[in-house]
This record gives sequence, structure tokens and C-alpha cells, in this order.
Amino acid sequence: MNDKTYGFIGLGLIGGSMARAIKSAQPDCTIMAYAPHRTTVDAARADGTIDIALERIGAEFSDCDYIFLCAPVEINNDNLELLMPYLSPKTTVTDIGSVKNSIHEKVRELGIEDQFIGGHPMTGTERIGYQNSKAALLENAYYILTKTDKTKEDRLSDYYHLVKDMGAIPLVVPYLQHDFATAAISHVPHVLSAALVNLVKDSDNEDDLMKTIAAGGFKDITRISSSSPVMWQQICNTNSDNISELLSSLIDSLVDIKLAVDEHDSDKLLDFFTSARSYRESFSDFTSGPIQKTYVLHVEIDDQPGRLAKVAVLLSDHSVNIKNIGIVHNREYERGTLKIEFHTQKDLDQALDLLSHNGYTVVTYQG
Repeated sequence: MNDKTYGFIGLGLIGGSMARAIKSAQPDCTIMAYAPHRTTVDAARADGTIDIALERIGAEFSDCDYIFLCAPVEINNDNLELLMPYLSPKTTVTDIGSVKNSIHEKVRELGIEDQFIGGHPMTGTERIGYQNSKAALLENAYYILTKTDKTKEDRLSDYYHLVKDMGAIPLVVPYLQHDFATAAISHVPHVLSAALVNLVKDSDNEDDLMKTIAAGGFKDITRISSSSPVMWQQICNTNSDNISELLSSLIDSLVDIKLAVDEHDSDKLLDFFTSARSYRESFSDFTSGPIQKTYVLHVEIDDQPGRLAKVAVLLSDHSVNIKNIGIVHNREYERGTLKIEFHTQKDLDQALDLLSHNGYTVVTYQG
């Protein structure tokens, strides 16, 4: 039996997924939550994820063993100040932000370094909001913990095991190192993704030719541009030094490769793409990250009425959960007429087995 009490301030995609994962692992625990929109906590209360829906940041939070700050980065600092009058010494305070320097500075200013441990579950999707949250989002995702100089080992150990209960993989990392690493593998890629989308938008003709024929490759590398603009505005504001430093390195690299393109420098071009391919293929496929893994099948079907529906019905009849399905019109970089995206590896594996045994030609893709 676990009688711990958990509090959430903010309950969007990540906070909601964490609350679901905790409730699944510890069904006897108590979870309370406050969110700016009352409908969010009411929905979480109705589906059993939380036990207490709060209307404000108030005295109820003094009962919590853990409090998760799950608002955007800059708002977490404001909410932490509102929380201070109700903060019990027993409570471990944490956040879920992808930038840590700002919250660590605020914690130092407020004098609660002994009970704060930064947290960053490195997972997500392009969809936002509690309605898209699910416990599986935490499964096998790296979950960074950033302690302070005053963090006690027993408090850190307790949090470490809670992360494992959620199904995630805990890693303890110095918070400044965390901010530089996430700038490289998450923040700059989001900036680059948005820049690529805007490049096509600004370069397209009146008939939207580029938009119409955009292939799967372009859609895959720009998928993250569908994330919350407000969140990424705040991330760029709070991790600006690291992002700017890495953008400068990226710009230098782009200038260098542009020169190779201009001069038809075949050796440099080959080295550039070979190096990227070699390093990319060394990445592990066993954990998720801030740019969420996708689970996709490409299926060969005839261009006949009802063929797509037949595939969808086959999967539905066997309770395979489909995230998205559609015909691929530009298959320059993809195989298969029909593209089906799933939420989990389990759904993909089941679909692959069903379709293969029913005579379909199937190609899997995980990115």
C-alpha cells in the first residue's frame, strides 16, 4: 500500500501523463491538481487520474509528499512563489521544464535548495493538452534529475525510485550540463524545424506546389513544429545563451556546406553526409527522448474502392489503436501506398503481425 500524496500545478500533456503513470503504479496514492482551466482538473477527476481537483494554489498542497510544477518554464517560477506559504518541510518540490538554470536560481533565491530536485521527463508529442496525455508516454523515456548542493541522498533516492515506478529511466545530471545538452538535441532542432517550415512557406508559389508535394521526409523532420509556440518562445528566452552558442556553430556548418555545394566539392559533400549517417545510426532505439519516437507502417494496397477501409477494419477488429492513417501521395522517400501511425510499439508489432498474416506487403519505420 502506498499512501503518499502528490500535487500537480499544471496538468497538460506531460503533467497529465505523469499523474496517470503514478496513479497506475500506486493506485492507493492521493493526487491533487490545480490548473488554470477548471475543465482540465475536472476531466482528470472524472477519469480517475486525480482524487482532488483544486481551484487555486492553497493550503491543500501542504499535505503533499511531492509537488510537480508543470506549467511553462517562466510560469513555474511564479507558481513556486505562490506555493511558498503552504510548503511543508517534508515536501519534495520538482518541475518538468526542459530548462533548469532559471528554476534553480529561483529555488536558491527562495532558500529551498534542500527540498528541490529538478526534473525533466524527456518525452512528448506534437499534440498538447491533458486530453492527449497517457501513462505510456513515460515508458522507457529518459527522466533527468538535477539536484542542488543541499540535496540529501535519501530525498534523491526516493525520487529516483518514483521515476522508475512511472516506467521512465532516471539519470542524475548537473543542471548546467543538462541545459547545454537539451539545447543541442531538442531546442536547436525545434528552431531549425520552424525555420525549414517557414522557408517552404516563404518560397512556395501561389499554387502551394511545395506544400502539396511535401514528402514524408520533410514532414518527419518538421513534425515538431506543431508543438506549442508559447512554450518554445519561453524556452528560447530562458536558455538563450546555450541556444545562441549552438546556433552559431550550426550557422558556421551551413556556411561551410553551402561553399561545398557552390564549388561542387564532392569529397567534402560525401564526408558531410557520411559522418552524419554514421553518427545517426549509432543512436539507441530503445529509449524515447524529447523528440518523440514515431511508430509507422507503410502498406502496399491497390488503388481500389474500400481497400483503405478494409485495412482499418482489420486493425480495429483486433483492438489495435491507430493514431493516424492516410494515403501517401508523394513516395519519393517512402515505401507503401498507405501510411499508418501508431501510439506504441505494441500496437505497431500487433498490426505488423496481422497485416503480414493477411497477405499485405508491409514496411516498418521507426524514427
